Amino acid sequence: MTRFALTVVRHGETRFNKEKILQGQGVDEPLSETGFKQAAAAGVFLNNVKFTHAFSSDLIRTKQTIHGILEKSKFCKDMTVKYDSRLRERKYGVAEGKALSELRAMAKAAGEECPAFTPPGGETLDQVKMRGKDFFEFLCQLILKEAGQKERFSQGAPSDYLEASLAEIFPLGKNHSSEFNSDSGAQGLVASVLVVSHGAYMRSLFGYFLTDLMCSLPASVSKSELTSVSPNTGISLFIINFEEGREAKPTIQCICMNLQDHLSGVAETH
Repeated sequence: MTRFALTVVRHGETRFNKEKILQGQGVDEPLSETGFKQAAAAGVFLNNVKFTHAFSSDLIRTKQTIHGILEKSKFCKDMTVKYDSRLRERKYGVAEGKALSELRAMAKAAGEECPAFTPPGGETLDQVKMRGKDFFEFLCQLILKEAGQKERFSQGAPSDYLEASLAEIFPLGKNHSSEFNSDSGAQGLVASVLVVSHGAYMRSLFGYFLTDLMCSLPASVSKSELTSVSPNTGISLFIINFEEGREAKPTIQCICMNLQDHLSGVAETH
């Protein structure tokens, strides 16, 4: 079995988040002062995690967030971040730069409700989901290819240090002892991936994990949490498992969803 960890973080707060104005892809607003503090707090929380890969949307709010996280890291300060347009926020077309209340009014006028409503020039939910699926499949192929190359060139089994660094802050052992117990014979993680993206995009990606890939949820996560938008710098962790034979779909375990423990000490800046 090949296993890797996927840590997904929403970007920090922007002024427009606070004012409930839609940014989508066309409004490239930087982080607010609070947003930078949130990114730093997420970085301190994750500072002992050994990431092997880092991906971010190519918009400024996600770039600033991932750098805010990595600069606090003990191990990943100089890691190269790959910017991927497939991780961008949902495109809201004519509604970008307008208040969320205006989008709701447009939806109501069209006899629809948010988030299913697509404003003119915007992306449908299916289009966002397909972007998420495309990125996730690319990521899986990348990790499997790299794991195969490592096996060919090294005799040793994958190191457990990637898992140990996650287990220090996430409930890997407590809630998943049968899956993560070192006595069970399960192989260590071959990679630990950090992704920074956006609220509506992440909701769509997590929905794909749940409905298409039958992601298992810990008892602490309700299905309503999966349909809600992550708070700024909310952290979600998934373990992706591949059985031998690469034709099979991966199985996914959600360890935590939209975690925000790191934000308890972050005062909002007015």
